[in-house]
Amino acid sequence: MDEKNLGGGKLGETEKAGFGPELGQSSEIGIFKEGLKVHPEPTADPLDPLNWPRWRKHTILAIVMYLYFMFTYVTTNTVPSFPELQEELGISYSQVNWTVAIPALGLAVGPLFWSSLADIYGRRIIFLAGTLIAFAATIGAGAANNYGGYMAARFFQGFGVSPGSTVGMAVIMDLYFEYERGQKLGLWVLAIDTGLLVGPIIGGFIDLVSADWIQWLTAIQFAVLLGLEFVFMPETLYPRTYMLARMPIEIPGAADLEKLADQQGNPAAVELKRTTKLLAFNVRPVPGLRHPKPWDSLIRFMLTFKYPVVVIIVMTYCFAWYWWMLSVITMIPAAYVQYSPQIQGLLFIGLLLGTLFSEIFASGTLSDYIVAKLARKNNGVRLPEMRLWLAYPAALLSAIGLIIWGVSIDRGYHWMVGQIAFFLFGAGIQMGNTVTASYVVDCYPLQSMSVITFYAVLINLSAFIDPVSVALGVWSVSMLG
Repeated sequence: MDEKNLGGGKLGETEKAGFGPELGQSSEIGIFKEGLKVHPEPTADPLDPLNWPRWRKHTILAIVMYLYFMFTYVTTNTVPSFPELQEELGISYSQVNWTVAIPALGLAVGPLFWSSLADIYGRRIIFLAGTLIAFAATIGAGAANNYGGYMAARFFQGFGVSPGSTVGMAVIMDLYFEYERGQKLGLWVLAIDTGLLVGPIIGGFIDLVSADWIQWLTAIQFAVLLGLEFVFMPETLYPRTYMLARMPIEIPGAADLEKLADQQGNPAAVELKRTTKLLAFNVRPVPGLRHPKPWDSLIRFMLTFKYPVVVIIVMTYCFAWYWWMLSVITMIPAAYVQYSPQIQGLLFIGLLLGTLFSEIFASGTLSDYIVAKLARKNNGVRLPEMRLWLAYPAALLSAIGLIIWGVSIDRGYHWMVGQIAFFLFGAGIQMGNTVTASYVVDCYPLQSMSVITFYAVLINLSAFIDPVSVALGVWSVSMLG
């Protein structure tokens, strides 16, 4: 089998536009689930990730969530140690705020580097390489004894963990059908939001030992993740179009997906190496696919500005909604200056509980339910706009929570009032994140990597820019006071 021919050739119109390989492609074969046609179309290949057993899919999803949890965990776990960092590194409050911003810059740059490589060499090798970089950078941050070295290490922490966004999203697209993705995306989003909030809680208690031990514990967590990726995460990038032509599911007409579970062929019937048959450290392009150029991630990012729907909703969420999350997090040490770092860490519990409550009762699963119900009323046709109904209560909860918290700090109310406000605010942010990610992917499913790259870059740019506004706000208050 000639891998060169399989990976090359003329690009179709989608690839000419700067987008990567298709993750799935439906044909007119009628495979249905609860009356709705499934997408992507599965093959009869046992090596097809869509056909893998549920336990394997869920294990891989857990690893993806672990990396995405670390995505924001490394950004905020140092917040309770701000006073110690200021003393140890000899820096101001504004400078210590930048120690949160600089990993966010790495998180913003990373997707532009990793995304195309994941479409060429596969998801597994990118996860391993990124986690290894983050592990080494974390050791560097723990050993750093000056501000410049510490900031450089923090940047590469963010850069190394950044595949958790775009590449992690691509893994979910590889593993699950469209009708399952709302819930899985909700869990994926839960991971990043949980990392954002659990980081300060854990960091507050580890700070009892030292600020450096926050980094040493993070290094241990990355080491564990690296082991899990190596043992339990096979390649999920699959040559679907190529394999559909060689191992299609043979059905006479319309059929239910669950009744086709036993219609799997012999994987040896096709010699092409794929998924679990690839090398543990595969450094060659995954065969059977048309591969983008390494710089296509940047082209994809720029081309996404042609899609106003994606631009409007992503810009709105990142700079008018999610923006306030990091503002609140970085302001907690100043807002609750009378409490120790450990107590300040515990004050994030309200945000965490709101995030968890939202995901369990009012996020991914509810989004899937709303879409399925509306689709049945629309002759079985799903529309991306059906995801947006959940945005209205999400925005309302976020606004109410933010206002209550601001008033409680201004008037010196009991800390419990702030916790109730955080619960409402966290629930709204979680719902909004799920709605945004699900909607942009549903709008352009064949360009999912492109729109998620766009989303990941902008949301982390907002996190990078945010400390500027916080520092300016603190400076203004000090000048007026």
